[in-house]
Amino acid sequence: MTLLPLALLVPVLLLFLMLGMERVEGPLREDAVSEQLEGFLDSARPDEVETFVSEGFAPALDRYWRRRRLGRLLPGRSR
Repeated sequence: MTLLPLALLVPVLLLFLMLGMERVEGPLREDAVSEQLEGFLDSARPDEVETFVSEGFAPALDRYWRRRRLGRLLPGRSR
């Protein structure tokens, strides 16, 4: 009978731990996105910036990274 309160307490403690970790991770995620955005805007092509404006950051960043990977795979191609 002593395991019942412990079995009820563990999920509640895990929930509070997860909520606390979310508060810690939130600002870290925002900083990472701002650094990615700054790097993207420094070296993006006009068509990639247009994609950013029209479709949002995620599709534009995907397009940017595809171009960068292609540039590394094809050494004669300009970046």
